[in-house]
Amino acid sequence: MAREGATVVATDLNIKNVQTTVEELTGEGHKSYQLDVSDVESVSSVFKQVFKDYSAPPTVVVNAAGITRDNFMLKMSLQDFESVFNVNVKGTFLVTQTICKALVEKNLSGSIVNIGSIVAQRGNKGQCNYSASKAAVELFSKTVALEMARHNIRCNTVLPGFTVSPMTDMIPENIKEIFKTAIPMNRFAEAEEIAEVVTFLASEKSSYITGTSIPVSGGF
Repeated sequence: MAREGATVVATDLNIKNVQTTVEELTGEGHKSYQLDVSDVESVSSVFKQVFKDYSAPPTVVVNAAGITRDNFMLKMSLQDFESVFNVNVKGTFLVTQTICKALVEKNLSGSIVNIGSIVAQRGNKGQCNYSASKAAVELFSKTVALEMARHNIRCNTVLPGFTVSPMTDMIPENIKEIFKTAIPMNRFAEAEEIAEVVTFLASEKSSYITGTSIPVSGGF
């Protein structure tokens, strides 16, 4: 997005992660903020500061915060089920609602891009919480698209398959190889390959696309 000329506001629970990200970006005016998307007070206070720092709300939002707490359904704790929903679903709701309210108030158009997952459409062993949460994100996005279209605010979902990331780094190598055999392109995605689709949906090049889900999964 920075490459395409955007000013980037990067947020994360771990402030060092986004400070590093911002340092690597081309262009000027980028900032990083510590944010817990699952906490309503954190979302409210951080975005008030963002609005103040930039004298306007962001017109593009990418909800990429997500966690896993994998286990088989019979062994899964209620805490692990709820924590995944708190970040993946509640967090997406809180950020989207906060931004959309600000955009409507300022009469600004915008684009919301939510990160779902290909497992939301097919399920995945050991991920009943994660799969269900990402299915919720996808249907939430479609509903936001219906409600916000009259305000010229679009909302779409990207559905990554297995992608090289800290999340998949935790998967044992032998299990990764098994997953790769089920992927027609026989490899995991690079993060940049997901980001290119996100950038397209954020831009005016996708001005007539809303309520849509785009799999980026190598054919999985």
